[in-house]
Amino acid sequence: MALVGLAQTGKSTIFQAASSTAVESGFLADSRLGFDACLVNIGLEQAALVDLPALRTLHDLQDADRLLLMALLGGETGHGGKGGFKAPDVLIQVVDATALEPNLALSQELCQLGKPLVIALNRLDEARERGIYINVEALSAALGVPVVPTVAHMGKGMATLFETALNAFRSKTCPIPQLPGPHLRKALAGLNDILDTPAVEAAFHVPRSLLLTQLAKDHTFFTAEMARLFPSLMPAVEEARAEAARHLPRPLAEELFADRHYRAAALHEQVTRLGHAAEKAGWRRGLDRLFLHPRWGLIGTLAVFALVLFMVFEVSTTLDSLTSAPLAAWVGQWEPDSTVGVIGRAVADGLVGLIGIVVPYMLPLVLLLVSLEESGIMHRVAFVVDRGFHRIGLHGGVAVPFLLGLGCNVPALSAVAASSSGRERIVASLLITFVPCSARSAIVLAIGGKYLGWEGVLGIFLLTMLIIAVAGKLLTHRYVQASPGMIQAIPPYAMPQWRRLLAITWERTSDILTTVMPLLVLGSVVLALLSHFGADAIINTLLLPVTSWWLGLPVVLGVPILFGVLRKELSLLMVYQALGTQDIAPLLDWVQIATFLVFLTFYVPCVSTFAVMLKTIGRRDALFSVGLSVGVALGIALLCRVLLQAMNAML
Repeated sequence: MALVGLAQTGKSTIFQAASSTAVESGFLADSRLGFDACLVNIGLEQAALVDLPALRTLHDLQDADRLLLMALLGGETGHGGKGGFKAPDVLIQVVDATALEPNLALSQELCQLGKPLVIALNRLDEARERGIYINVEALSAALGVPVVPTVAHMGKGMATLFETALNAFRSKTCPIPQLPGPHLRKALAGLNDILDTPAVEAAFHVPRSLLLTQLAKDHTFFTAEMARLFPSLMPAVEEARAEAARHLPRPLAEELFADRHYRAAALHEQVTRLGHAAEKAGWRRGLDRLFLHPRWGLIGTLAVFALVLFMVFEVSTTLDSLTSAPLAAWVGQWEPDSTVGVIGRAVADGLVGLIGIVVPYMLPLVLLLVSLEESGIMHRVAFVVDRGFHRIGLHGGVAVPFLLGLGCNVPALSAVAASSSGRERIVASLLITFVPCSARSAIVLAIGGKYLGWEGVLGIFLLTMLIIAVAGKLLTHRYVQASPGMIQAIPPYAMPQWRRLLAITWERTSDILTTVMPLLVLGSVVLALLSHFGADAIINTLLLPVTSWWLGLPVVLGVPILFGVLRKELSLLMVYQALGTQDIAPLLDWVQIATFLVFLTFYVPCVSTFAVMLKTIGRRDALFSVGLSVGVALGIALLCRVLLQAMNAML
């Protein structure tokens, strides 16, 4: 599929909306005319999409237009056999609805190429705001091609456009030939007879109507080629051209130009009417400007992000204090001495931990994001952030799982598994483990907010964003196969239905019972038994190279670090227990506190996350994720320690 059209019609915007994370660029032969190409998934099919340079006209072929015409008819081999594309099977002409007439002149010329053609009637919203109303059905009938209204910068009509292009390829339906006026056809009859020979058709490989109009003018590329290939026919061609001019009121080239624009103007008048500027489209148009505007669309995305943060740190925190916190306090009164009692307490702790994940953080956040998806808002957020995610090798469709990860990484990984596959699923899953879930964020806010101030907390969260971006770029070298482009549909706004909301929420959270709960309880039992049999000192000794030598922390923090694998909130509680106080400032300086928080932020999220990764991306990549998170945590924590110590020495 090739995107063609005049300059400034929105071709590149459509290409960027559909393009993959790996775009190949090249130049047309012997020129500086650049093109971009990528693979795009359209339903179950895959197509090669090419964004060609602007095409001015086929009427008066300058060098640039001639090279584009040759590429449309025969493809482009590229330099060294790389970076090229085969002759397009389908042409998608991007038309500016606010300046329809000059675009229609090119449309009629493209109809001469004998290839399936689809018109993307772009900027239709701007046309309506200017009082320009276009009869899409009448335009489609007049040209014999499908016409799809689009608003490219908002992603509207993209899915329909590419599905229509795919159907045009399957049906092999070509446009209605746009012939010159009757007086020109009569005048060019003699020249047309000369071209009616197999040798000429075989030599040029272009549609007859295009060759006819090109040879009717002197000093064109086709005229020169005709003189080179068939010198014996040139006297007859020149005589036929002179005979045609004798029957016309002006020179032949001028008559062809005037006829072309007359037919475009007539078609424009046929399918367009002017009226009053369109009224505001109400709240839907207002929301689209908030979520999809090229400049202000980020405001809507940030509003959704703020809503998620409010849900995590206000609503979920309140629910936690009403549900799992009282249960944890009640279970905490049980201090068994026997091995059986310790196991029972560990099972209870595991179940309370499960409730602490599901009830306050998972269910409300998943329900919120499903509601935003069903209403059509999350599709718009995904479209806006798509280009940013391309920089780390992903599509904007993973925005929803990343937002879920702010509450809990477990449902985020399940959402990635449901919405992606292959390389994208693996890379997104690996990166989500670095998204600070509510548990890790709670530790950063509790300790960092108290001892580092808001600047330290902000610095840690900004560091997290930086590491995710850098890790995404580096992972492209491990998982080199780029994902094909994905056409993101922009559905109409809709009111979510409760029955569907609950069904989807259950579908995305049911894995917690079958996969996470057994491992969470088992991990709790194992760690409780280690503590029961006095293995704390052994664990701290084994972790001495990490805690004391590498991170510069007290040796007693080895156990809190290890138990944090079970659930991050345990780390906060056990830090206080290990140090014997909740006021840790006298025992840890600000550099140690910052180092410890950075390490916990990037360290393995929890055993629940690992359990889901085993199921969604397999054992090999799940183990790689553990190694990656441990390596990143150790590396970034050491770097922060060194830099902060140097900064502290300078103060």
